[in-house]
Amino acid sequence: MDCYTANWNPLGDSAFYRKYELYSMDWDLKEELRDCLVAAAPYGGPIALLRNPWRKEKAASVRPVLEIYSASGMPLATLLWKSGPVVSLGWSAEEELLCVQEDGGVLVYGLHGDFRRHFSMGNEVLQNQVLDARIFHTEFGSGVAILTGAHRFTLSANVGDLKLRRMPEVPGLQSAPSCWTTLCQDRVAHILLAVGPDLYLLDHAACSTVTPPGLAPGVSSFLQMAVSFTYRHLALFTDTGYIWMGTASLKEKLCEFNCNIRAPPKQMVWCSRPRSKERAVVVAWEKRLMVVGDAPESIQFVLDEDSYLVPELDGVRIFSHSTHEFLHEVPVASEEIFKIASMAPGALLLEAQKEYEKESQKADEYLREIQELGQLTQAVQQCIEAAGHEHRPDMQKSLLRAASFGKCFLDRFPPDSFVRMCQDLRVLNAIRDYHIGIPLTYSQYKQLTIQVLLDRLVLRRLYPLAIQICEYLRLPEVQGVSRILAHWACYKVQQKDVSDEDVARAINQKLGDTPVFTVLLHLKNELNRGDFFMTLRNQPMALSLYRQFCKHQELETLKDLYNQDDNHQELGSFHIRASYAAEERIEGRVAALQTAADAFYKAKNEFAAKATEDQMRLLRLQRRLEDELGGQFLDLSLHDTVTTLILGGHNKRAEQLSRDFRIPDKRLWWLKLTALADLEDWEELEKFSKSKKSPIGYLPFVEICMKQHNKYEAKKYASRVGPEQKVKALLLVGDVAQAADVAIERRNDAELSLVLSHCTGATDGATADKIQRARAQAQKK
Repeated sequence: MDCYTANWNPLGDSAFYRKYELYSMDWDLKEELRDCLVAAAPYGGPIALLRNPWRKEKAASVRPVLEIYSASGMPLATLLWKSGPVVSLGWSAEEELLCVQEDGGVLVYGLHGDFRRHFSMGNEVLQNQVLDARIFHTEFGSGVAILTGAHRFTLSANVGDLKLRRMPEVPGLQSAPSCWTTLCQDRVAHILLAVGPDLYLLDHAACSTVTPPGLAPGVSSFLQMAVSFTYRHLALFTDTGYIWMGTASLKEKLCEFNCNIRAPPKQMVWCSRPRSKERAVVVAWEKRLMVVGDAPESIQFVLDEDSYLVPELDGVRIFSHSTHEFLHEVPVASEEIFKIASMAPGALLLEAQKEYEKESQKADEYLREIQELGQLTQAVQQCIEAAGHEHRPDMQKSLLRAASFGKCFLDRFPPDSFVRMCQDLRVLNAIRDYHIGIPLTYSQYKQLTIQVLLDRLVLRRLYPLAIQICEYLRLPEVQGVSRILAHWACYKVQQKDVSDEDVARAINQKLGDTPVFTVLLHLKNELNRGDFFMTLRNQPMALSLYRQFCKHQELETLKDLYNQDDNHQELGSFHIRASYAAEERIEGRVAALQTAADAFYKAKNEFAAKATEDQMRLLRLQRRLEDELGGQFLDLSLHDTVTTLILGGHNKRAEQLSRDFRIPDKRLWWLKLTALADLEDWEELEKFSKSKKSPIGYLPFVEICMKQHNKYEAKKYASRVGPEQKVKALLLVGDVAQAADVAIERRNDAELSLVLSHCTGATDGATADKIQRARAQAQKK
């Protein structure tokens, strides 16, 4: 614990980065990584290696071997490659391995080496062969971009719905670009490529020259480029040794760093954390790893082995022959608690809990200090949040114990966040186990969602663990255990080396109701539809099982069952689900929702009917907003729609929407306040604050300005805060003297104590004396 920050490395004054081991790799690699084609899936996904991909020094008779491993190095599949030469490997969002061949054919394999399908990137690619390829991810799915021997680009933004686009020609391009990548802007995939000192952007219609703003002079070539995980930022490595970092639109420069190395790096990837203002890039050469950002110095690591970088949502995975590590920016909560000499509320609470275990009176002193500052709730929240970002279970427990200790002294702390974190960490620790090998971080887990995680466990055939997680989290049967058992039964049926009798016996032992299913399916085939339904009505258990079957296999039959029983409530729910699952057109979705609303009215459920009608109104409005304003509005919540309008500068639209949907004034003010502060549009925020009397008061304005580190703006609102909260507002902006005057005028002892706790050393000595004199005078009276 004392050496907890030993692996923290500062990057400038405002951020630390740490690297820790995920796994000691026990895979038996026959070749170096540099001699293989390598692909690693994000979100702690699997690693694919194609050994000996047609190396000229190898005998022609030696066939390449495709190997698939978990992130911990556990073998999942090995197969001899019998198809054509492969240019590139990559994983889809569904964890399918895409193997791009020289002839433009793409072979798709499952996690266990099972062949799924094949598709071609078109005749032109076939004729000119593939020079290079990239697998990328967009909101539409996983895409493939191809550079052909004719130096033309072809791409498909979604391999699940293959539509090939031949990109415009680059004028005068006679050789392969020095580097290139895919960008996603305005929901469209583009190609960015470098030819000498020039950058070209290809969209579906044209080729245009682009220039990075503020690029250092003297560049004659770009050697490497990298797009961030979210496609918002771009990094360029030049032959002068400079790394330019900016927005992917190439309209804004973030920073530039001179690494004093002109040799082209093996890899360059972004390393950033969601909602963090820090931006950093990780660059790897043969024996050196460098982290650079908006700071004069870099962080450097020595690479003892050939290594490979995998960009993640909140950091970078680094694996080699012997280790698998994770490099990331230290989260704010962790930094606040563990940095040396920290006096943050979470740090004090952690110390208080440790002293309590030692039965020391210091525990009471620490706790009293937090309570006097009114920061105990914040301290508990900090410890809960920091626990989520810890990889080691002992550190998680230590922080959660501190949070639990602090909760005991709070009257109304909602337990949900604490319970949820305990559950999430138990799930994460289970899947991080070496034998499972999915090293998800808390941020990745939340982005991925529990449903996708369960799907990935099913893909790995880890059915028992998936079921245990469902039962532990108490997920609904249809989403959890029943769905997983259905996948398991399908897998058992597909096993070719097991007899039908053994499969039936295994399914019967696991599901129990197999004989009933057999009878049901027999009756369904023998009786007409009406007689079959009448028979089911007299057998409640059979009817329940058949409904379960229909939910997965025959949705239209399920609707007929509900109609026959006049079960309008379930019919309404059925049409709600259908509007999202089956309908893509907005008109079809609205029609399904209208049918659902009618059913809810028949079921005398006016609340559900009104909510459904509101959703129809919102969908129509969101489509109109997309048509008129552009951007993405469909399927946003009402609050997110309002926030998106405000962020886009459409304030009148946001206000009209809030009136149409009767959003309470207080809620609208919070939404607008938060959005304008995120935009840092201080002028608009001031106009907004003066538009009428604030229903939420003016302390939130002070708090949110300070959260954005803008004391100048915060002071404007501190003067408008009501008497009851004036002292707190003045302390937030650092005006201790005026806060003391207000507290003395109000003769409020609690406020005087609060101001006194903010007085520091000689700076506020006079103020502290003034408070003590006021207290003494009050006692005389």
